[in-house]
Amino acid sequence: MRVSKRASGALAVGAAFALVASGCSSGNDDGGNASASKDGAIVIDGTQPENPLVPANTTETGGGKIIDWVWSGLVEYPNNGGAPRNLLAESIETSDSKVFKIKIKPNTKFHDGTTVKAESFVKAWNWAAYGPNGAQNASFFADIQGFNDTYTEDPDGPDGPKKAPEPAKKELSGLKVIDDWNFEVTLSAPTSVFPTKLGYSAFMPLPDAFFNMTPAEFGKKPIGNGPVSLVSWQDDVEIKLTRFDDYSLRDKMKIKDVTVKIYQDDTAAYNDLLAGNLDFQQQVPVSSLAGDKWKSDLGDRAIASTTPSTGIIAFPIYDKRFTNPKLRKAISLSINRQEITDRIFFGNRKPADSWANPLTPGAEPGNCTACKFDPTQAKQLLQEAGGFQGKLTLSYNADASHKEWMEAVAQQIKTNLGIDAVAVGVPTFAVFRANINAYKMTGLYRAGWQQDYPDVENWINPLYVTGGSSNDGKYSNPQVDALAKEASAAPSLEEAHKKFAEAVKLIDQDVPTMPIYFGGQQSGHSEKIKKIELTNVGELDITSVEL
Repeated sequence: MRVSKRASGALAVGAAFALVASGCSSGNDDGGNASASKDGAIVIDGTQPENPLVPANTTETGGGKIIDWVWSGLVEYPNNGGAPRNLLAESIETSDSKVFKIKIKPNTKFHDGTTVKAESFVKAWNWAAYGPNGAQNASFFADIQGFNDTYTEDPDGPDGPKKAPEPAKKELSGLKVIDDWNFEVTLSAPTSVFPTKLGYSAFMPLPDAFFNMTPAEFGKKPIGNGPVSLVSWQDDVEIKLTRFDDYSLRDKMKIKDVTVKIYQDDTAAYNDLLAGNLDFQQQVPVSSLAGDKWKSDLGDRAIASTTPSTGIIAFPIYDKRFTNPKLRKAISLSINRQEITDRIFFGNRKPADSWANPLTPGAEPGNCTACKFDPTQAKQLLQEAGGFQGKLTLSYNADASHKEWMEAVAQQIKTNLGIDAVAVGVPTFAVFRANINAYKMTGLYRAGWQQDYPDVENWINPLYVTGGSSNDGKYSNPQVDALAKEASAAPSLEEAHKKFAEAVKLIDQDVPTMPIYFGGQQSGHSEKIKKIELTNVGELDITSVEL
């Protein structure tokens, strides 16, 4: 699962945000004078990033949140779910949705004091799109002219003996620097959603220093251009951030220091929150939801919000045991999603019934027929698929509250289909994601998706198109690919959404993953915080914090 980010003032972008509750809460005003707030510090919860922090190579939430704070992009997505708007971009103009003229605000700075220029974007995007660099987010640049010349597929995956053919070119032909503050982007076909995507972290700029060291070296102490800079990173312990005083864009920090404490257990984080040792927890443990205990524990420091996210269980389709879509649909139909949301989440989640979260522009509610609970049909499909032999594992990361609901799903599969299903915890999210990205999963696994930008395209192309950045199960359907390509090249968002809807009908037949629940988020903050806001996807907006 990947988090999300920051469309246009000069350019009229048709996509509007789905309204997301933005938490705004007041606690006790302990020392909340101006100077204390300005120089204050907070501790918040987090998880160990999977990879060194390079924007185009970060596709999960642990590192994604840090990327969002350390970098600022061309556009941003307002906390209240409003329409995308320019941030670092002065203007984004197009007459045909194919050629985009982008002007950036002059003389903004990277954390090393160097100036953010048009070439900072062009060089970063070229690096990400060049296949041998191995950027996980490379597919986000597929819209740009010349991508097929810079990116080639590894025919047998990262562990296979074969290697991807050397690309014909190292740079995208569709990128052109005009001067220090202007660059031009030419797409291979008109793409109406392109400017909306530009707030996603894959499109962040990189300083010259990045190109003089390895990505691993850079990513352990990255140099961004956002409201905070990274001071230090101690693996599995903490990441320290501090205010970047030369930051000149809208969202400046009101406090000075932020420590992201990396927890292996969300109950420990919650206990620290209650004890005043933690100032913000994005998601309280499932155990605190029963009887609304978290609300009585936190009082007016409890924040309930609705986010455009979906809890998912995925299939490793590269494992021959899971290639039959009838088997996959049988398993999906054996899951009682209503029971999961009622008994495990105490009504704080909603049963998923569509392939894209309904808060997302262009998403159609109720289009997941595989999300229905139908044990009779499930048994019939299992029989037609030839049954399932052996143990069926359902893996999840054990450093967050996934044990209860994953065990409940495993039990339902066992009860309704007679399959020996068992939930298995992996100690940390970083290790869990490393196994997924290495295509080493031997059973079902917890996934999830939190939109990167507000359009249904973000729920199709990265997840279900062949080679998509987060198509971790290696699902592939040429018809889906063709429809998604037509949708991406549609002249209007309305027409694009119709084509994506056609693609979803095929995805629904194939069942490459299983949407389980729609996200609801329960967060909490300490008494030292006077004001706080959440972003449109439920992350802490650290620039909003006042003490």
